Amino acid sequence: MPSTSIRNFEYHPDSRVPSVWFVASGRHYEFLDVPPETFAAFKSAFAKGRYF
Repeated sequence: MPSTSIRNFEYHPDSRVPSVWFVASGRHYEFLDVPPETFAAFKSAFAKGRYF
């Protein structure tokens, strides 16, 4: 998962909440009610920072 802007990410399908950690700030954010299809597209995107 090499990315220059996103350090790590995970998805909690039961709550539909993805968590994203950013490289520059080191901060962690959660987003509410993200459909599994949207997260799957993000996960498979070549440029995750651009997709985000």
